[in-house]
Amino acid sequence: MSSDTALRADALGKRFGLRGGWALRDCSFRLPAGRVCAVVGPNGAGKSTLLALAAGLTAPTEGSVTVLGTTPGAARPRVGYTAQDKPLYPQLTIAETLRMGADLNPGRWDAAGAEQVVAGGDLDPRARVRSLSGGQRTRVALALALGKRPDLLLLDEPMADLDPLARHELMGTLMGQAARYGTTIVMSSHVVAELEDSCDHLLLVGGGRIRLAGEIDDLLAAHLRVTGAGEPARLEAHTVIESRVTGRQLTALIRPAGPLTGDWRTATPSLEELVLAHLRNPGAPAPTPDQNAETARNAENEEHVA
Repeated sequence: MSSDTALRADALGKRFGLRGGWALRDCSFRLPAGRVCAVVGPNGAGKSTLLALAAGLTAPTEGSVTVLGTTPGAARPRVGYTAQDKPLYPQLTIAETLRMGADLNPGRWDAAGAEQVVAGGDLDPRARVRSLSGGQRTRVALALALGKRPDLLLLDEPMADLDPLARHELMGTLMGQAARYGTTIVMSSHVVAELEDSCDHLLLVGGGRIRLAGEIDDLLAAHLRVTGAGEPARLEAHTVIESRVTGRQLTALIRPAGPLTGDWRTATPSLEELVLAHLRNPGAPAPTPDQNAETARNAENEEHVA
């Protein structure tokens, strides 16, 4: 695999137990290096399982996942991972936790960066982990992950325990890491608005499958929100992801296959509108990268006409 790929899955699947259900099934995607990727989907969609597979904490039942051009196990020294429950040793102090990070990552540890993350929360380095609040534990866990200065950073619901001010500050720290070191960052969340302004790549997971994958700008440009007085049949030439009729007005999210006929008002959807439409309609076909490019051109032409 090319060095410009941070994460790749091919027909990846994971089932827990011989008779258990599939947490993930037939997942295939490629994440280019240097991206900030949002892994979005409802609770139980398979986001945490996907990140655990990438981190090498569990093995696939079928298919494969490749990390930084090699196996997850071989890539582990170059990967930072923060789990959803932020596991830390409760008996250690914050300072001891950071020293442990330095001992486990010789030659890569960024002590100043890790200490800066902790200092941003006005935490006492002598405080024991067991005495910290959920948000404070999150800050220490992120300090450990960032201090490793990884090439790939996997974060499972990283901001769930943080107040809005801390969330904004730490998101800025993550973006600075990506810009300064070229770190690929993968963040899962079920709150689309939390990631919309920071991420440039999307993996939408629903029902254990990848519903959408690609550059966010390309995915948005490949879709149109159309509104007008008309019947759904007038959109049959296009891929209709979702449509609804209120009174005499039809509103739909589509991937245009060519020029629209009729008097439609068109606009580019928001990321949240795109995500919700695809999750509410799991039968809607996901576009291929080539289709993204073609439908984006069609959508741009429609907006110029409108």
